[in-house]
Amino acid sequence: MNANELVQRGRPAAGIFEICLNIPERLNAIDEDVLAQIDGALDEAESDAAVRVVSIGGAGRAFCAGANYKKHVKDERTMYQKRQYIDRIFATCRRIHRFEKPVVAAVHGIAAGAGAELAVNCDFIVMADESEIWFPEIGVATFVGCGITVLLPRLVGLAKAREMVLLGERVKARDAVALGLATRCFPADNFRASTVAFLEALAARAPIALALAKRQLNAGIMRDYDTALVAEREGVLACMMTEDWKEGVSSFAERRKPRYTGR
Repeated sequence: MNANELVQRGRPAAGIFEICLNIPERLNAIDEDVLAQIDGALDEAESDAAVRVVSIGGAGRAFCAGANYKKHVKDERTMYQKRQYIDRIFATCRRIHRFEKPVVAAVHGIAAGAGAELAVNCDFIVMADESEIWFPEIGVATFVGCGITVLLPRLVGLAKAREMVLLGERVKARDAVALGLATRCFPADNFRASTVAFLEALAARAPIALALAKRQLNAGIMRDYDTALVAEREGVLACMMTEDWKEGVSSFAERRKPRYTGR
């Protein structure tokens, strides 16, 4: 890793690709340069068949404090550049949401604004027990983005989403798990090891089936029941044509751990 990179990349265990925001002096606040490096890291993870799961975390005291407001305060961007910035962060979050491999947000400290939007677009959020997540945008006369008005009510319900967005209510890690916003809450002093163990459990799953399940779970929220049945049938048939399906059946019958290859 290059210590000067805004976004670092690592492989803490087999099948795991780690993306780490590396601007701790500004609590990993996001701007165009950071987004470009996140996209570059995602390119690498996407093209490497050995990568089964991606994690996104932050160096220092926070996951991500949101947008780089120093750039906003200077107001040096033209309206066209502002639109370009918004389009860029929307595109990155959309890519994470639709990324073929599972993406896990590893949240410690704070995840606020654009940082919270980034986390919610991941498939899982795991949080250190002292961490918080919130959307302060309305309080500073701006607006949420990256699909939050659709994704957040589906996760926590409309009433709670209103509290979080309209009032900017902070949600602590254990409450986030209780609400269904986060998947796990780990002790802060064991957060990294616990997160890697969670990632390893995901990485051990059959990659093709995992990608199909992610895609259809995300799409299924928008579908009616009969359309879901058709899509699920095609998913089952697609899995049955893979070597991993044969390995899964065989390992179950032989009472051993499966050895999936992604074929």
